[in-house]
Amino acid sequence: MSSALTDLFPHPIVQAPMAGGVSVPQLAAAVSEAGGLGCLAAGYKTADGMYQEIKQLRGLTGRPFGVNLFMPQPEYADSSAVEVYAHQLAGEAAWYETELGDPDSGRDDGYDAKLAVLLDNPVPVVSFHFGVPAQDVLESLNRAGTLTLVTATTAEEALAVQRAGAAAVIAQGVEAGGHQGTHRDNPETDRAGIGLLSLVAQIRETVDIPVVAAGGIMRGSQIAAVLAAGADAAQLGTAFLATPESGANAVHKDALTNPLFVRTELTRAFSGRPARGLVNRFLREHGPYAPAAYPDVHHLTSPLRKAAAKAADAQGMALWAGQGHRMARDLPAAQLVEVLVAELAAARTALSSPCDTPDGGTAR
Repeated sequence: MSSALTDLFPHPIVQAPMAGGVSVPQLAAAVSEAGGLGCLAAGYKTADGMYQEIKQLRGLTGRPFGVNLFMPQPEYADSSAVEVYAHQLAGEAAWYETELGDPDSGRDDGYDAKLAVLLDNPVPVVSFHFGVPAQDVLESLNRAGTLTLVTATTAEEALAVQRAGAAAVIAQGVEAGGHQGTHRDNPETDRAGIGLLSLVAQIRETVDIPVVAAGGIMRGSQIAAVLAAGADAAQLGTAFLATPESGANAVHKDALTNPLFVRTELTRAFSGRPARGLVNRFLREHGPYAPAAYPDVHHLTSPLRKAAAKAADAQGMALWAGQGHRMARDLPAAQLVEVLVAELAAARTALSSPCDTPDGGTAR
C-alpha cells in the first residue's frame, strides 16, 4: 500500500525510537541516509534536550526522520506500594552506594512543552507511546505537515488510534524489547500479549490506515513476513541497538549475544510498566514484587540503573531487548539497512518463485 508515510523512505524499515540514550542523532541519521526512517526518542528528555537533538540530526541528514513522545500517565493511587518497593530496594542502594530516586519526579514527561516545540519546528513524523493523543493534537500536527503514528498492542487499541485521526498505527507485538505501548496499564493483562504476526493480521482487518509492524524483527525475511501479513513497513529496535552508532552502553550491547543471557522476560522491576529485557539478577529478584506504578518506579530505580551502568554491572542494568536479541549483528547502521534490504529482496523472490516438487517439476 502506497501512503504518505511509506513515500517518505525508500525501504520499509523504521528504526525504533529507543529511549534512555540509545536513539541518538548519529543512529537516526545513518538509518535515514540509508533509506530507512531514523527516529529520535524524546522520552525522559527535556523539551530543550529534544530540540537540541533535532537540530543536531538535521545537521547530519536532509532525509525524513521521526520523533517519539511518551503520553502523560494518570496518577497512581496506591503510593504505599511504591514505598514498600523502595524498602525492598534499600539493599540495592547500599550495594551501589547511591540513593533511591524520588518517585514523585513527574508524570507527564514534559509532554505539552515538547508538543509546543514540535508545532513551532515541525518534523516529518511524530509517534506516540503509552496512549492516544487528543484528536486536536493530531490535527494540529497534521496542519503543521507532520505525519502521526501511535502504538497499539491490540486491534481495539488500533481502532482507537484510527478514530483519533492518526496517519498510521504501530502494531507492537509481545516479542518487542522495551516497554509495551499499551494504552492502559492493566496488571491483569500482563501475560496476555499478542504475537506480532497475529496482531498485524487482526489490525489489518480492523483499520484502514497504514500499519507498521514492531516486535522481535531482526532479519529481512521477517520483514517480508510482516509485509505479507498486511504491514506497510517494519520497525526494528534491538537490531539497531547493537550498531556502533547506537548510544547504548557497551555492556548492554555485549549482553545481547552473551551466552549468560539466554532469554527475555516482561517485567515491571525497573519502571513499574511491563517492559521486555534480558533476564538478569535484578529482574529475577525484584520483578515478582514490583508494583504497577509507572513512572514512579522508573524514577525510583533510575539512580540504581545509572550506578550499575557506571560499574559495568550487567546484573543490575535494565537490559531492554526483544526476543530476537541473539540474532543481533555488530554492523554499522547503514550497512545493516543494506543487509536487511538484500534479505528482504531474497525472501520476496523465494516467496514468488514456484516451489520444486519431489519429482522435479514445479508446484503452481
